[in-house]
Amino acid sequence: MLKILLVRRDADSLSSLSSALGGYKEVELETASSGEEALTLLSGRTADLVVADENLGDMTGIELSRRLVNVNPMINCAVVSSLSPEEFHEATEGLGIMSQLPEHSTAHDAEIVISTLKCIKGILD
Repeated sequence: MLKILLVRRDADSLSSLSSALGGYKEVELETASSGEEALTLLSGRTADLVVADENLGDMTGIELSRRLVNVNPMINCAVVSSLSPEEFHEATEGLGIMSQLPEHSTAHDAEIVISTLKCIKGILD
């Protein structure tokens, strides 16, 4: 079972991505509505992946990733960002972020994220 925490400030944000991730039988999907809530949840348990929206209300997805390194440096992260790939790389260098997701992530983006996560975890289909 892959445990994924989706961090978004409201239910409408990332709804297509959420639906797609929730559709995988091997995924246990949990949500948090702020960066602080995600940090609190992850201080007491683990996740295989944290997917963070660009703006979480109390911090950005990149800031959440930066703070997660202090909670658990082994948690994989994917962050929604409107930055160019070069700007994103510059802003996140050293954070070990698994992937940058587009603002309007789709089922195809979920498929890529799950496939990448399975490769990282050594899970074969």
